[in-house]
Amino acid sequence: MFNNKTILITGGTGSFGNHFTQRLLDKYSPKKVIIFSRDEMKQFIMQEKFKKYKNNMSLRFFLGDIRDKNRLDYAFRDVDIVIHAAALKQVPAAEYNPSEFIQTNIIGAENIIYSSIKNKVKKIIALSTDKAAHPVNLYGATKLVSDKLFISANNYVGKQNTMFSVVRYGNVVGSRGSVVPYFYEIIKKKGKSFPITHKEMTRFWITLNEGVEFVEKSFLRMIGGEIFVPKIPSIKIIDLAMAMNEKNAIKYVGIRPGEKIHETMCTKDESQNVLEYKNFFAILPTIQFFGRKTQMVLRKNKNNLNEKGKVVKDNFEYNSKDNSYLNVKEIRKRLIKNGFVL
Repeated sequence: MFNNKTILITGGTGSFGNHFTQRLLDKYSPKKVIIFSRDEMKQFIMQEKFKKYKNNMSLRFFLGDIRDKNRLDYAFRDVDIVIHAAALKQVPAAEYNPSEFIQTNIIGAENIIYSSIKNKVKKIIALSTDKAAHPVNLYGATKLVSDKLFISANNYVGKQNTMFSVVRYGNVVGSRGSVVPYFYEIIKKKGKSFPITHKEMTRFWITLNEGVEFVEKSFLRMIGGEIFVPKIPSIKIIDLAMAMNEKNAIKYVGIRPGEKIHETMCTKDESQNVLEYKNFFAILPTIQFFGRKTQMVLRKNKNNLNEKGKVVKDNFEYNSKDNSYLNVKEIRKRLIKNGFVL
């Protein structure tokens, strides 16, 4: 899939981009891996990190912003595969700075689509979030719009061999800005309490490696127009705090602007378009694409990995509250496995 291909990752200096790049260099022989991002210091750090890899000569760094359509046009020349990971993500920041999130998460998404079609990129996957399902905050709303843009883009390509899909998943263990590194800093500074917004708070949980593997498999599965959702466990934030340091007190600080108590990845309203597979769900597009038979192929036949899904029941919903949970011991085990010394 990725051998002798040119792969571009927007927001490539982030947690996902670093891990996916490592996987590409470890497992495949790509022609070129382009890291597209706007922070030159993070690019320098990443460049130094990957110097030890024997095939690091395939790694390229392209400074730019997804808001800049002309810059994207240059970057996307001769690219085969795009992973769109660039986004503004902080929920409270979005509530106070909505126009900035719109410019990056929506206008930036449109620019990615435009440049992909113009440069005849073969496959594009955009990374989404559980907050895009029934969004109550602006960040989730911008990602919902982004998801809709990428899915409907399959209708713009006509007979051109360009496919767009989306991967939607929940909180990534230890990713930048997430709760685990925040709690970990409190522990390192010998803090005596963990601030938690609500005692009932639950979240989907996925490791960075699991997320990378799921995106990798989604490129192999995709026909174009699907939103791929992995089956992953939930955690209670209180249990996470206990797993990290059971001696610390819990301090309830109230829900932050735009924050949900529970998250959803497949909504009841989408149930008529959701197919269930062994380890994931696929949300099919609600529109028909010109010259393509995505819905018919997926409902009647197997996907590109020879997997066949079944239609879920009416009013099915996949949310973090009614899901299987990791207990304190299991959470702790995963944290240690992912490099957190507790």
